Amino acid sequence: MKSWNVDDVMTKAVVSVDRAATYRSVVDLLIENRFSAVPVVDAFRRVTGVVSETDLLRKVEYAGDAEPRLFEGWRRRGERGKARARTAGDLMTAPAVVVLAGTSIAAAARRMDSEGVKRLPVVDDLGRLAGIVSRGDLLKVHLRTDDEIHADIETGILLPHLAESITSVAVTVAEGVVTFTGRVDRSSDAELVFGLTRQVAGVVDVKGSLSCEFEATDPLHPAAL
Repeated sequence: MKSWNVDDVMTKAVVSVDRAATYRSVVDLLIENRFSAVPVVDAFRRVTGVVSETDLLRKVEYAGDAEPRLFEGWRRRGERGKARARTAGDLMTAPAVVVLAGTSIAAAARRMDSEGVKRLPVVDDLGRLAGIVSRGDLLKVHLRTDDEIHADIETGILLPHLAESITSVAVTVAEGVVTFTGRVDRSSDAELVFGLTRQVAGVVDVKGSLSCEFEATDPLHPAAL
């Protein structure tokens, strides 16, 4: 069973800028390509930061403002500093929030949520830009067909783990919802199948029941999951 990761859904032809890129050129780039942010890279394609629309809007937000006030907080001062920035190196948010190539879809989604970002540059083990993944990209796993999901479950889960009782287990997939019926030898087998199925790319939910001949802890008593 294939485990999907960011490499499977990311955009590989990534537009980036260097630290010397001017404010106007970054604005033009975002508008022309309908981007909301762009990675900033060094001469070795290592990601050093990200310039977003929020960074660029500081110049509009603080246009005409006076110098920093005496008791102004550090965050406000930092935002005001970006309002005077002229290059990507001064505008960017650094360090960039990135993920390594090979990171699972689930882990990337959790990182986006915890960091409050809409996209993540994907880097190799040397920190070089390999792609970029957005929230929309992570949802691509749910574009998989029911037939593809069904094939993954049969070949990647049922055949390796329920070879002896596979003929007594039926599985259907509709709109990404997987339903099991039938019988397995042990309750632990049923728990394993349900747990692995939830990890299959594109699965929305797992339903149904698998009755069991024996509990894993007591081979003399039948059970059902």
